[in-house]
Amino acid sequence: MLDNMPFRTLAHKGCTIEGYSRAAVQTYWRIPELKLGFDLGGQPWDFMGTPTWFVTHAHLDHVAALPVYIARRRMMKMPPPTIYLPEHALETVQQLLRVISRLDRGRLPCELKPLAAGDEVPLSRELVVTAHATRHTVPSLGYIVWERRNKLKEEYRQLSGPEIRDLRLSGREVSEERRLPVLAYLGDSSPEGLDNCPAMYQAQILIAEMTFVAPGHRKEKIHKHGHMHLDDFLERRERFQNERIIASHFSTRYDDRQIRHYVKKLLPDLLDDRLHLWL
Repeated sequence: MLDNMPFRTLAHKGCTIEGYSRAAVQTYWRIPELKLGFDLGGQPWDFMGTPTWFVTHAHLDHVAALPVYIARRRMMKMPPPTIYLPEHALETVQQLLRVISRLDRGRLPCELKPLAAGDEVPLSRELVVTAHATRHTVPSLGYIVWERRNKLKEEYRQLSGPEIRDLRLSGREVSEERRLPVLAYLGDSSPEGLDNCPAMYQAQILIAEMTFVAPGHRKEKIHKHGHMHLDDFLERRERFQNERIIASHFSTRYDDRQIRHYVKKLLPDLLDDRLHLWL
């Protein structure tokens, strides 16, 4: 395969997180085991086989590669992909694809599906994705991937196997769905995107933005423009229950050395070694 775009890799409990994110440059992530990805600011050739994508918002560093991805799958005779995106962007993205199709003189087959905060997307019997409102300069969504399991209801746990069987045969519902947040993806957002969705703090893996890290940058202005600062992580350190927290989308004002310096100075324990800087 061609190594035509950069991406990093991190494995955690059966999930491989692959991607790259730099503010105003490009953002793209995928989890091969879940057969889904987030945002299409770029599209490494290796990512082409992932059939389902969730777009957080319509800034170019998050959607610029959308027509490229669709065209590549058509060229390689792959089935049309399914792309979920905020509902306000649907019509404009459809127009964009029509224009690109005329320029390219080729079809761009895909299934575009609009989402609003609170919507759910069943991926399989075991997995479902939920959409959550975030706070950015344009309408935006964050996403949580849940593992769902059917568990016996508490009131029936003392019954024998034959007794449970008889209840099922009588038409009684003896089980209930339980959900475990496996992965949360914030996208670009001020801290409200986290604070208004407690499950973001509970997911096994959280992919969040940390656009600004220098102490001289004013948080009020950063939040107004829909982003987060390193200080926001420090202020919320007791709320993070995640096993792995990926900080990404750093501003191009900093190089990797500066980012490590500022983060280690303020969070020397890296949130009990759960915080991973995506550099």
